[in-house]
Amino acid sequence: MSHDSAAFDFTTPLDRRVYPTTKWQLYDEDVLPLWVADMDFAVAPAIQNALAERLAHPVFGYTHADRDLKQALCQWSLARYGWEIEADWQHWLPGVVPALHVASLALTEPGDGVLTVTPIYPPFLKVADNTGRTAQTAPMRAPTEDDPLWRLDFDAMEAAVTPRTRLLLWCHPHNPTGRVFDEKELSRLADFVERHDLIVCSDELHCDLILDGSAHRPLAHAEPRLAARTITLWAASKTFNVAGLTSACAVISDDNLRARFKRGCLGLMPSENIMGETAARAAFTDGEPWRQALLARLRDNLALIESFVERWPGVKMSVPQATFLAWLDLREAGLGEAPQKAVLKQARVALNNGADFGWPGFARLNFGTERALLEKALTRMDVLLAAPAS
Repeated sequence: MSHDSAAFDFTTPLDRRVYPTTKWQLYDEDVLPLWVADMDFAVAPAIQNALAERLAHPVFGYTHADRDLKQALCQWSLARYGWEIEADWQHWLPGVVPALHVASLALTEPGDGVLTVTPIYPPFLKVADNTGRTAQTAPMRAPTEDDPLWRLDFDAMEAAVTPRTRLLLWCHPHNPTGRVFDEKELSRLADFVERHDLIVCSDELHCDLILDGSAHRPLAHAEPRLAARTITLWAASKTFNVAGLTSACAVISDDNLRARFKRGCLGLMPSENIMGETAARAAFTDGEPWRQALLARLRDNLALIESFVERWPGVKMSVPQATFLAWLDLREAGLGEAPQKAVLKQARVALNNGADFGWPGFARLNFGTERALLEKALTRMDVLLAAPAS
Protein backbone atom coordinates (compact mmCIF):
# COMPACT_ATOMS: atom_id res chain seq x y z
CA MET A 1 0.00 0.00 0.00
CA SER A 2 1.23 3.50 -0.80
CA HIS A 3 2.53 5.68 2.01
CA ASP A 4 1.50 8.78 0.05
CA SER A 5 -1.01 10.84 2.01
CA ALA A 6 -3.20 10.81 -1.11
CA ALA A 7 -3.92 7.14 -0.37
CA PHE A 8 -5.88 8.24 2.71
CA ASP A 9 -8.37 11.04 3.30
CA PHE A 10 -6.91 13.85 5.40
CA THR A 11 -8.92 16.62 3.74
CA THR A 12 -12.64 15.90 4.13
CA PRO A 13 -13.99 17.95 7.06
CA LEU A 14 -15.72 15.82 9.67
CA ASP A 15 -18.49 17.33 11.81
CA ARG A 16 -17.21 16.47 15.26
CA ARG A 17 -20.03 18.33 17.01
CA VAL A 18 -22.44 15.52 16.15
CA TYR A 19 -21.27 13.66 19.27
CA PRO A 20 -19.97 14.97 22.60
CA THR A 21 -16.49 16.21 21.71
CA THR A 22 -14.27 18.05 24.17
CA LYS A 23 -12.20 19.79 21.52
CA TRP A 24 -15.10 21.15 19.50
CA GLN A 25 -17.72 21.86 22.14
CA LEU A 26 -15.87 23.80 24.82
CA TYR A 27 -16.06 27.01 22.79
CA ASP A 28 -18.73 28.76 20.70
CA GLU A 29 -19.36 27.46 17.20
CA ASP A 30 -17.56 30.39 15.56
CA VAL A 31 -14.29 29.45 17.32
CA LEU A 32 -11.73 27.28 15.51
CA PRO A 33 -10.31 24.90 18.13
CA LEU A 34 -6.57 24.24 17.88
CA TRP A 35 -6.03 23.33 21.49
CA VAL A 36 -6.40 19.86 23.09
CA ALA A 37 -4.03 17.24 21.58
CA ASP A 38 -6.61 15.34 19.57
CA MET A 39 -6.44 15.29 15.77
CA ASP A 40 -9.39 15.90 13.44
CA PHE A 41 -8.44 13.18 10.96
CA ALA A 42 -10.42 9.99 10.41
CA VAL A 43 -8.55 7.08 11.93
CA ALA A 44 -6.80 4.52 9.77
CA PRO A 45 -9.16 2.25 7.79
CA ALA A 46 -7.43 -0.76 9.39
CA ILE A 47 -8.58 0.47 12.80
CA GLN A 48 -12.10 1.26 11.62
CA ASN A 49 -12.39 -2.23 10.14
CA ALA A 50 -11.07 -3.92 13.28
CA LEU A 51 -13.54 -2.03 15.46
CA ALA A 52 -16.43 -2.87 13.12
CA GLU A 53 -15.48 -6.53 13.19
CA ARG A 54 -15.36 -6.53 16.99
CA LEU A 55 -18.74 -4.76 17.17
CA ALA A 56 -20.23 -7.56 15.11
CA HIS A 57 -19.87 -9.76 18.19
CA PRO A 58 -22.47 -8.26 20.56
CA VAL A 59 -20.90 -9.11 23.91
CA PHE A 60 -18.57 -6.65 25.63
CA GLY A 61 -17.50 -8.27 28.89
CA TYR A 62 -14.21 -8.01 30.74
CA THR A 63 -11.12 -8.41 28.59
CA HIS A 64 -7.35 -8.63 28.79
CA ALA A 65 -4.44 -7.84 26.50
CA ASP A 66 -3.99 -11.02 24.50
CA ARG A 67 -0.88 -12.53 22.98
CA ASP A 68 -1.53 -10.95 19.57
CA LEU A 69 -1.71 -7.44 21.01
CA LYS A 70 1.42 -7.87 23.11
CA GLN A 71 3.34 -9.37 20.21
CA ALA A 72 2.21 -6.53 17.95
CA LEU A 73 3.77 -3.99 20.32
CA CYS A 74 6.91 -6.12 20.67
CA GLN A 75 7.34 -6.25 16.90
CA TRP A 76 6.58 -2.54 16.49
CA SER A 77 9.22 -1.66 19.08
CA LEU A 78 11.88 -3.91 17.58
CA ALA A 79 11.26 -2.81 13.99
CA ARG A 80 11.27 0.93 14.67
CA TYR A 81 13.54 1.39 17.67
CA GLY A 82 15.64 -1.76 17.88
CA TRP A 83 14.25 -2.25 21.37
CA GLU A 84 13.51 -5.90 22.06
CA ILE A 85 10.75 -5.81 24.66
CA GLU A 86 8.96 -8.88 25.98
CA ALA A 87 5.25 -9.60 26.26
CA ASP A 88 5.59 -10.18 30.00
CA TRP A 89 6.93 -6.65 30.49
CA GLN A 90 3.62 -5.15 29.35
CA HIS A 91 0.85 -4.01 31.66
CA TRP A 92 -2.10 -2.56 29.75
CA LEU A 93 -4.25 0.03 31.47
CA PRO A 94 -6.72 2.82 30.61
CA GLY A 95 -4.47 5.76 29.85
CA VAL A 96 -1.19 7.48 30.62
CA VAL A 97 -2.45 10.09 33.08
CA PRO A 98 -3.79 7.38 35.44
CA ALA A 99 -0.43 5.62 35.08
CA LEU A 100 1.42 8.75 36.24
CA HIS A 101 -0.72 8.86 39.36
CA VAL A 102 -0.33 5.15 40.04
CA ALA A 103 3.45 5.53 39.78
CA SER A 104 3.37 8.28 42.40
CA LEU A 105 1.10 6.35 44.77
CA ALA A 106 2.76 2.97 44.38
CA LEU A 107 6.42 3.92 44.20
CA THR A 108 6.75 6.86 46.61
CA GLU A 109 5.64 7.78 50.13
CA PRO A 110 3.54 10.77 51.26
CA GLY A 111 5.70 13.87 51.27
CA ASP A 112 8.27 12.49 48.83
CA GLY A 113 9.32 14.69 45.93
CA VAL A 114 7.98 14.21 42.41
CA LEU A 115 10.12 16.07 39.89
CA THR A 116 9.38 17.19 36.35
CA VAL A 117 10.78 19.73 33.91
CA THR A 118 8.69 22.58 32.52
CA PRO A 119 7.03 23.46 30.25
CA ILE A 120 5.15 20.17 30.48
CA TYR A 121 1.82 18.53 29.69
CA PRO A 122 -0.42 19.97 32.46
CA PRO A 123 -1.46 16.71 34.21
CA PHE A 124 2.21 16.17 35.12
CA LEU A 125 2.05 19.26 37.30
CA LYS A 126 -0.93 17.95 39.28
CA VAL A 127 0.31 14.44 40.11
CA ALA A 128 2.16 15.37 43.30
CA ASP A 129 -0.68 17.44 44.77
CA ASN A 130 -3.26 14.82 43.81
CA THR A 131 -1.30 12.07 45.56
CA GLY A 132 -0.04 13.89 48.66
CA ARG A 133 3.53 14.25 47.41
CA THR A 134 5.74 17.33 47.00
CA ALA A 135 5.76 18.93 43.55
CA GLN A 136 9.20 19.86 42.27
CA THR A 137 9.82 21.55 38.92
CA ALA A 138 12.87 22.63 36.93
CA PRO A 139 12.53 24.93 33.92
CA MET A 140 14.08 23.94 30.63
CA ARG A 141 16.46 26.29 28.84
CA ALA A 142 14.56 28.23 26.20
CA PRO A 143 15.90 28.57 22.65
CA THR A 144 18.35 31.35 21.82
CA GLU A 145 19.70 32.84 18.61
CA ASP A 146 22.69 30.50 18.94
CA ASP A 147 20.68 27.39 19.82
CA PRO A 148 17.18 27.05 18.36
CA LEU A 149 16.21 24.03 20.51
CA TRP A 150 14.71 23.70 23.94
CA ARG A 151 17.31 22.09 26.21
CA LEU A 152 17.36 20.41 29.60
CA ASP A 153 18.83 22.70 32.25
CA PHE A 154 20.71 20.30 34.47
CA ASP A 155 21.73 23.08 36.87
CA ALA A 156 18.05 23.87 37.42
CA MET A 157 17.31 20.17 37.89
CA GLU A 158 20.07 19.87 40.50
CA ALA A 159 18.65 22.91 42.28
CA ALA A 160 15.15 21.41 42.33
CA VAL A 161 15.99 17.89 43.50
CA THR A 162 16.14 17.07 47.22
CA PRO A 163 17.08 14.00 49.29
CA ARG A 164 13.37 13.12 49.35
CA THR A 165 12.92 13.21 45.58
CA ARG A 166 11.89 9.72 44.48
CA LEU A 167 10.19 10.00 41.09
CA LEU A 168 10.97 11.77 37.82
CA LEU A 169 8.01 12.28 35.50
CA TRP A 170 9.63 12.41 32.06
CA CYS A 171 8.15 13.20 28.65
CA HIS A 172 10.07 12.08 25.55
CA PRO A 173 9.45 13.23 22.80
CA HIS A 174 8.52 16.30 24.74
CA ASN A 175 5.07 17.82 24.99
CA PRO A 176 4.70 20.77 24.37
CA THR A 177 8.07 21.73 22.82
CA GLY A 178 8.35 18.80 20.40
CA ARG A 179 11.95 18.05 21.39
CA VAL A 180 13.47 14.68 20.52
CA PHE A 181 16.22 14.39 23.10
CA ASP A 182 19.56 13.19 21.73
CA GLU A 183 22.06 10.65 23.02
CA LYS A 184 24.15 13.19 24.89
CA GLU A 185 21.14 14.60 26.72
CA LEU A 186 19.83 11.15 27.61
CA SER A 187 23.24 10.15 28.93
CA ARG A 188 23.39 13.21 31.18
CA LEU A 189 19.83 12.51 32.30
CA ALA A 190 20.83 8.94 33.19
CA ASP A 191 23.74 10.28 35.26
CA PHE A 192 21.31 12.56 37.10
CA VAL A 193 18.79 9.78 37.72
CA GLU A 194 21.43 7.39 39.04
CA ARG A 195 23.08 10.02 41.20
CA HIS A 196 19.80 10.80 42.94
CA ASP A 197 18.46 7.21 42.93
CA LEU A 198 15.23 8.10 41.12
CA ILE A 199 12.52 6.04 39.48
CA VAL A 200 11.52 7.34 36.03
CA CYS A 201 8.02 7.29 34.60
CA SER A 202 8.68 8.02 30.93
CA ASP A 203 5.72 9.18 28.81
CA GLU A 204 6.76 8.31 25.24
CA LEU A 205 3.34 8.70 23.59
CA HIS A 206 4.60 10.86 20.75
CA CYS A 207 7.53 8.59 19.82
CA ASP A 208 5.89 7.50 16.56
CA LEU A 209 5.36 11.09 15.41
CA ILE A 210 8.91 12.18 14.53
CA LEU A 211 8.77 14.92 11.91
CA ASP A 212 12.36 15.95 11.21
CA GLY A 213 14.07 12.64 10.51
CA SER A 214 15.76 12.42 13.90
CA ALA A 215 15.60 9.16 15.84
CA HIS A 216 13.55 8.50 18.92
CA ARG A 217 15.50 6.57 21.52
CA PRO A 218 13.36 4.87 24.17
CA LEU A 219 14.97 5.88 27.44
CA ALA A 220 15.13 2.35 28.87
CA HIS A 221 16.79 1.14 25.68
CA ALA A 222 19.11 4.11 25.07
CA GLU A 223 20.31 3.94 28.67
CA PRO A 224 20.17 0.26 29.76
CA ARG A 225 21.48 1.23 33.20
CA LEU A 226 18.07 2.87 33.77
CA ALA A 227 16.00 -0.11 32.62
CA ALA A 228 15.44 -1.48 36.12
CA ARG A 229 14.15 1.87 37.33
CA THR A 230 12.07 2.97 34.31
CA ILE A 231 8.38 2.66 33.46
CA THR A 232 7.85 3.38 29.75
CA LEU A 233 4.34 4.53 28.86
CA TRP A 234 3.26 3.78 25.29
CA ALA A 235 -0.05 3.97 23.44
CA ALA A 236 -1.63 4.24 20.03
CA SER A 237 -3.72 7.15 21.29
CA LYS A 238 -1.83 10.15 19.89
CA THR A 239 -0.28 8.65 16.77
CA PHE A 240 -3.43 6.92 15.60
CA ASN A 241 -5.98 9.40 16.99
CA VAL A 242 -7.82 7.00 19.31
CA ALA A 243 -7.43 8.87 22.61
CA GLY A 244 -11.13 8.45 23.42
CA LEU A 245 -10.67 4.68 23.56
CA THR A 246 -8.52 5.05 26.71
CA SER A 247 -5.90 2.37 26.32
CA ALA A 248 -2.17 2.48 27.05
CA CYS A 249 0.66 0.17 28.05
CA ALA A 250 3.26 0.40 30.78
CA VAL A 251 6.42 -1.40 29.64
CA ILE A 252 8.47 -2.40 32.70
CA SER A 253 11.38 -4.83 32.34
CA ASP A 254 12.21 -5.15 36.03
CA ASP A 255 10.08 -7.80 37.74
CA ASN A 256 10.02 -6.08 41.12
CA LEU A 257 9.19 -2.64 39.75
CA ARG A 258 6.49 -4.11 37.54
CA ALA A 259 4.94 -5.98 40.47
CA ARG A 260 4.88 -2.81 42.59
CA PHE A 261 3.27 -0.86 39.77
CA LYS A 262 0.66 -3.56 39.09
CA ARG A 263 -0.24 -3.73 42.78
CA GLY A 264 -0.75 0.02 42.72
CA CYS A 265 -3.29 -0.37 39.92
CA LEU A 266 -5.50 -2.74 41.92
CA GLY A 267 -8.80 -1.15 42.81
CA LEU A 268 -7.91 2.13 41.12
CA MET A 269 -7.91 1.13 37.47
CA PRO A 270 -11.03 -0.14 35.70
CA SER A 271 -10.99 -3.21 33.49
CA GLU A 272 -9.03 -2.98 30.26
CA ASN A 273 -10.87 -1.38 27.34
CA ILE A 274 -12.05 -3.86 24.70
CA MET A 275 -12.29 -1.28 21.94
CA GLY A 276 -9.08 0.48 22.93
CA GLU A 277 -7.09 -2.72 22.77
CA THR A 278 -8.77 -3.73 19.51
CA ALA A 279 -7.72 -0.39 18.02
CA ALA A 280 -4.18 -0.68 19.38
CA ARG A 281 -3.75 -4.18 17.94
CA ALA A 282 -4.87 -2.97 14.50
CA ALA A 283 -2.67 0.13 14.72
CA PHE A 284 0.51 -1.71 15.61
CA THR A 285 -0.22 -4.52 13.14
CA ASP A 286 -1.58 -2.75 10.07
CA GLY A 287 -1.31 0.98 10.72
CA GLU A 288 2.12 1.80 9.29
CA PRO A 289 0.99 2.99 5.81
CA TRP A 290 -1.51 5.37 7.39
CA ARG A 291 1.10 6.61 9.90
CA GLN A 292 3.54 7.46 7.14
CA ALA A 293 0.82 9.32 5.26
CA LEU A 294 -0.09 11.18 8.45
CA LEU A 295 3.52 12.26 8.96
CA ALA A 296 3.60 13.71 5.45
CA ARG A 297 0.43 15.67 6.19
CA LEU A 298 1.76 16.96 9.51
CA ARG A 299 5.04 18.07 7.95
CA ASP A 300 3.07 19.99 5.33
CA ASN A 301 0.95 21.63 8.05
CA LEU A 302 4.03 22.54 10.06
CA ALA A 303 5.60 24.22 7.03
CA LEU A 304 2.44 26.30 6.71
CA ILE A 305 2.72 27.40 10.34
CA GLU A 306 6.36 28.34 9.85
CA SER A 307 5.43 30.54 6.88
CA PHE A 308 2.95 32.45 9.04
CA VAL A 309 5.17 32.76 12.12
CA GLU A 310 7.82 34.40 9.94
CA ARG A 311 5.29 37.20 9.36
CA TRP A 312 4.56 37.76 13.03
CA PRO A 313 6.96 40.12 14.82
CA GLY A 314 7.32 39.27 18.47
CA VAL A 315 6.29 35.64 17.94
CA LYS A 316 8.87 32.86 18.15
CA MET A 317 8.63 29.13 17.59
CA SER A 318 11.27 26.47 17.97
CA VAL A 319 10.26 24.12 15.17
CA PRO A 320 9.05 20.89 16.81
CA GLN A 321 10.99 17.76 15.93
CA ALA A 322 8.00 15.59 16.81
CA THR A 323 4.29 15.69 17.72
CA PHE A 324 1.51 17.68 16.04
CA LEU A 325 1.91 20.53 18.51
CA ALA A 326 3.53 23.95 18.02
CA TRP A 327 4.77 25.79 21.11
CA LEU A 328 4.50 29.53 20.43
CA ASP A 329 6.37 32.17 22.40
CA LEU A 330 3.97 35.13 22.47
CA ARG A 331 5.61 37.07 25.29
CA GLU A 332 6.70 39.87 22.95
CA ALA A 333 3.60 39.86 20.74
CA GLY A 334 1.93 42.71 22.62
CA LEU A 335 -1.05 40.63 23.69
CA GLY A 336 -0.66 40.92 27.45
CA GLU A 337 0.02 38.33 30.13
CA ALA A 338 -2.48 35.80 28.76
CA PRO A 339 -1.99 36.03 24.98
CA GLN A 340 -4.20 33.02 24.24
CA LYS A 341 -7.14 35.02 25.60
CA ALA A 342 -6.49 37.79 23.09
CA VAL A 343 -6.22 35.22 20.28
CA LEU A 344 -9.52 33.69 21.37
CA LYS A 345 -11.34 36.98 21.74
CA GLN A 346 -10.01 38.80 18.69
CA ALA A 347 -9.18 36.00 16.23
CA ARG A 348 -11.70 33.38 17.45
CA VAL A 349 -9.04 30.69 17.57
CA ALA A 350 -8.64 28.54 20.68
CA LEU A 351 -5.10 27.67 21.80
CA ASN A 352 -3.82 26.11 25.02
CA ASN A 353 -2.71 28.51 27.73
CA GLY A 354 1.03 28.28 28.31
CA ALA A 355 0.56 29.00 32.00
CA ASP A 356 -1.09 25.58 32.36
CA PHE A 357 2.25 24.08 31.22
CA GLY A 358 4.19 26.20 33.69
CA TRP A 359 5.22 28.92 31.21
CA PRO A 360 2.92 31.98 31.03
CA GLY A 361 3.12 33.99 27.83
CA PHE A 362 3.29 30.90 25.63
CA ALA A 363 0.52 29.04 23.81
CA ARG A 364 0.26 25.56 22.32
CA LEU A 365 -1.25 25.13 18.87
CA ASN A 366 -2.50 21.76 17.63
CA PHE A 367 -1.87 21.41 13.87
CA GLY A 368 -3.34 17.93 13.56
CA THR A 369 -6.24 19.12 11.44
CA GLU A 370 -7.30 19.61 7.83
CA ARG A 371 -5.03 22.03 6.03
CA ALA A 372 -7.95 24.23 4.97
CA LEU A 373 -9.08 24.65 8.58
CA LEU A 374 -5.53 25.29 9.75
CA GLU A 375 -5.01 27.92 7.07
CA LYS A 376 -8.29 29.59 8.04
CA ALA A 377 -7.24 29.72 11.68
CA LEU A 378 -3.76 31.04 10.87
CA THR A 379 -5.26 33.69 8.59
CA ARG A 380 -7.46 34.85 11.46
CA MET A 381 -4.40 35.00 13.73
CA ASP A 382 -2.49 36.81 11.00
CA VAL A 383 -4.82 39.79 11.23
CA LEU A 384 -3.94 40.08 14.89
CA LEU A 385 -0.23 39.23 14.79
CA ALA A 386 1.22 40.27 11.42
CA ALA A 387 3.14 43.50 11.06
CA PRO A 388 1.05 46.25 9.48
CA ALA A 389 1.90 47.04 5.88
CA SER A 390 4.27 49.99 5.62
